[in-house]
Amino acid sequence: MFVLVVGGGKVGYYLAKELIESGHEVVLMEQDRARADQIADEIGSIVVAHDGCEGKYLGEAGCARADIVAAVTGDDEDNLVICQMAKHHFDVRRTIARVNNPKNEALFRHLGVDEIISPTRMILGSIEQDIPVHELLHLAALGEGELEIIEAHLQEGSPAIGKTSGELSMPAGCSLFAVIRGGVATPLRADMTLRVGDKVIAIGPTECEALLHEQLIGEDVATAPGI
Repeated sequence: MFVLVVGGGKVGYYLAKELIESGHEVVLMEQDRARADQIADEIGSIVVAHDGCEGKYLGEAGCARADIVAAVTGDDEDNLVICQMAKHHFDVRRTIARVNNPKNEALFRHLGVDEIISPTRMILGSIEQDIPVHELLHLAALGEGELEIIEAHLQEGSPAIGKTSGELSMPAGCSLFAVIRGGVATPLRADMTLRVGDKVIAIGPTECEALLHEQLIGEDVATAPGI
């Protein structure tokens, strides 16, 4: 497999190095000449010292025959431009982009980038694993970012305890579709009564979060009277 990596920072460097060690054909583009020379000294003459945002140099680097183009520079705008040119001018089958600002993810998806890697969102997801159980946990964004998969951990005091999903007033466009109970995930049936400790998985637009919190979590423990 031929992979064209654009961006010779630490991410691009280690990505190219791992791909080479796995037996793949790799070309790495890095516009900074000094950095490009440094990488070439370490991993060989696979480095093209040109700006990957320019179609001429993408072509010279072999973009037209690349199986994958991975744009991993530190600039979201550059990564989007690179993926757009790779997809629409060189007919690259698969494009991968590093996205530093999570707010840009919807735009990248809308413009056809095949896969988005967001270090910020990955770290945020790890941090959110340790948030208090009286908050909603954001698991993933879907489509162009207009929908989210959300987890609610039901505790004592939750308005949902003892009710079925049909008895809850879900916000428009939001639905409950699974429950994790005892470590086992099952589809949430209309007649299933919710219990303390259940983890309920919901999907819906981001604007329904407040009402979803009200139905599944209730009043925050931290803001409850007398605390």
